[in-house]
Amino acid sequence: MPENLKADSLRSVVRWDTAVGALLIVLLLCSFSFVDNFGNALNVSFLIGNTLPIALIALPMTMLVVSGEVDLSVGSTAGLSGAVMGALWNEGMAIETIIPVCLVLGLVCGLVNGLLVTRLGLPSLAVTIGTMAAYRGIAQIVLGSDSVTDFPSSYLDFGAGHIGDTFVPYAFLPFLVLLGIAVVVLHATRVGRSLFAIGASEEAARFSGVRVKRLKLSMFVTTGLLAALTGVFWALHYASARYDNATGLELSVIAAVLLGGIDFDGGKGTLGGAIAGVFLLGTLQNVMSLLNVSAQSQIVVTGVLLVISVLAPRVGRRIAQARARRKTAAAPPPVPAAP
Repeated sequence: MPENLKADSLRSVVRWDTAVGALLIVLLLCSFSFVDNFGNALNVSFLIGNTLPIALIALPMTMLVVSGEVDLSVGSTAGLSGAVMGALWNEGMAIETIIPVCLVLGLVCGLVNGLLVTRLGLPSLAVTIGTMAAYRGIAQIVLGSDSVTDFPSSYLDFGAGHIGDTFVPYAFLPFLVLLGIAVVVLHATRVGRSLFAIGASEEAARFSGVRVKRLKLSMFVTTGLLAALTGVFWALHYASARYDNATGLELSVIAAVLLGGIDFDGGKGTLGGAIAGVFLLGTLQNVMSLLNVSAQSQIVVTGVLLVISVLAPRVGRRIAQARARRKTAAAPPPVPAAP
């Protein structure tokens, strides 16, 4: 790829990230100014709490998409984690034991996805569509149509409460720690550079010494772990463990990540842009709820944003390529050297 085309592509990603962040700021300012009850501390806390499940899974999903893969089973993994949590609680197991069991279950779910993709060479899109249905079905078998709500009050307070008189949820602080870790890993370590290299060209990355299969497998396992953690948080935040918890969460996660400038083909994007996309989508959904927009219409908006997020980078690349070709065609021919 010519150097000027690489520069154009990099600038387009930066502009996209900046635009998403600017759009989030504009949306927040307009919402505080013109939407009734948006600035209420209770609503802001509610907005952050409802956005945290998307934000948690967006951390490993960003890394996975950067490497050129995707996991559509995250919502079902979260639902399965919540269902197992409810079933074990009904059996009298201590919550301190249940949560590690749920996290191990998430590791196993991610490991299954990763092995099918990295060892059998199956496409991650097809694999995770299949496991999305399988994990949801297992969740229904585990818990049936029951709803478990009588978890310890201290855990429910952590899931839904906020710090003192502020609007900051308790769960937001652990998320900030995970966000900091993810930013360092993706943008300041060899692992992150390897993920970008894999997404740009898996074959070139392999020839340069990157252990592609092992790294991808670790990303699937990490995604499963965070999805299970999200399932636990979901059950505590909404005070209800059901087999259908987090249904459709994968659509919101993918839409938010791509909206934040992560290229679905891999190799491009920033975690900051992805998180900006997450909170842009979360804020938009909150505003639509306050304006009494129906849930079905909100799903339509999410779908449209997903299409735009996939389409826009491709259009940008085609424009950059067309500009590069025009510059090459307009350049004067080289002057032959004097004999």
